[in-house]
Amino acid sequence: MKARSIRVPAAAALATALSLGAAACSNPGSGAAGNGTKDSAVVGIAYEPDSLSPLLGYGKDGNSKIFDGLLTFDDEMQLGPALAAELPKVADDGRTYTYTLRQGVKFSDGKPFTSKDVVFTYRTILDKKTNNASKTELDAIKDVKAAGDHTVVFTLKYPYAPFAERTVLPIAPEHIAGKQDVNTGAFTTRPVGTGPYVLTNWSKGEKLSLKSNPGYWGGEPKVKKFTMAIIKDDDVRATRLRTGDLDGAILPPNLAKTFKDEAGRKSYAAKSFDYRTVTLPTHNKVAGDTAVRRALDVAVDRQAMVDQILEGAGKPAYGPVPTDSPWFAKGTERKHDLNAAKKILDEAGWKPGKDGIRVKDGVTAAFPLWYLSGDKLRQDHALAYASDAKKAGIDIRTQAGTWEVIMPRMKHDAVLAGGGAPGDPDFDQYSLLQSTLAGDGFNNMAQYDNPAVDKALKDGRRSGEPAERKAAYDTVQRELVKNPGYTFLTHIDHLYVVDDKWTGLSTQIEPHDHGLASGPWWNVEDWTPKK
Repeated sequence: MKARSIRVPAAAALATALSLGAAACSNPGSGAAGNGTKDSAVVGIAYEPDSLSPLLGYGKDGNSKIFDGLLTFDDEMQLGPALAAELPKVADDGRTYTYTLRQGVKFSDGKPFTSKDVVFTYRTILDKKTNNASKTELDAIKDVKAAGDHTVVFTLKYPYAPFAERTVLPIAPEHIAGKQDVNTGAFTTRPVGTGPYVLTNWSKGEKLSLKSNPGYWGGEPKVKKFTMAIIKDDDVRATRLRTGDLDGAILPPNLAKTFKDEAGRKSYAAKSFDYRTVTLPTHNKVAGDTAVRRALDVAVDRQAMVDQILEGAGKPAYGPVPTDSPWFAKGTERKHDLNAAKKILDEAGWKPGKDGIRVKDGVTAAFPLWYLSGDKLRQDHALAYASDAKKAGIDIRTQAGTWEVIMPRMKHDAVLAGGGAPGDPDFDQYSLLQSTLAGDGFNNMAQYDNPAVDKALKDGRRSGEPAERKAAYDTVQRELVKNPGYTFLTHIDHLYVVDDKWTGLSTQIEPHDHGLASGPWWNVEDWTPKK
């Protein structure tokens, strides 16, 4: 078959799966930050991964620092080669991708990287025994084979248009990970990769400590020590940055602006696909009612949230796709209309009681809404949403908790959730809305079940024709107007403040999972200390 090379404009994708929150750290810098040292950096982030194994999902969208994928994204979110020597050759039917690998690459333990490691990584992830919640992202793969030490051939079941973007997934060493239990082995917390940094310590709930890899194929980074401090609470993160314990941090708008005019610091704003949404569980008698869902969808004042909570650093969200994306279905915007919300509820038989809260067939229009403790943005969104709902006669009771508390309640209780994946619409919508994924961890948290959406998601995933795919995802978005299993609130710009010690900092278009793999430190291996 004739082959063609590709260049794909894209952005890193993440499943809607939410990272577990971590406890506030204790002195993560250990003196490294704030002392003028330029060959080390300590940054504050809000979440940490469950595992550091790419076989279980870590770094699946790139920028893992410890690992490399076959391909990588640059600052403009264009795909380029990493462990592959060049972009893949794609057969005319779109079902065969051939990768030629970079030669001379070694894992940080000195062992050579070969095609066997690539085959091992993908086959292990797809194995039913592997606890990787994102394996449906690789559903298109029929087989992956090595053709010698430096060539890998993927055969697909169908022409999955964004497949190349999936191959930013990090490659694990077969000689280490292949000799352990994939789900519980030491590799999950003590990984070995080919990346620019090597893990030196992971104090769970506190920090991830990395040092530069002197044998990195791209050249040893000039920032020799890099620490990601896990600080769940926004206020604590800001305080640690202000006192010099951190060199940089991700912050909500109200805290980021307090650093605006500080000498020696720079602020960065990254556009993102990151949204905040309220899950409306299908199994809740109130939140699962279509009329209630539709009423809430127009009762909420999204623009007020952008103006007051985000202070303009974002835009209203009507679904997982931002309004400025070419994949957005025009005409699916929902205006704030409290009277329309009341009319929907009246016609559906939800009548106001003496206290103004609506009742239908003896059921009160009330349900709890959980948000993550310490996350001010989620708290503010939750309170604003509950306030808007109350005006329509729906009593939403906000409660804070850790994910350990929230997860067992997700089937019946609403959650102020986050998600968002730049690039192809399949990356986010499939895991968010596909009914077969209901109850699978953070996938389809609302347990949304809509046959028309299921069909459109599969059509969009399996078609290689752009027009057919656009029509499929338009269908998904229009179905969400008819029966919104989630109330999408805002798309959020990510704000960062970093000490002005280095050059080479930039931002990408970011997914929901920000701070860990994104932020101005997405390319910390390319930073150069200022003289």
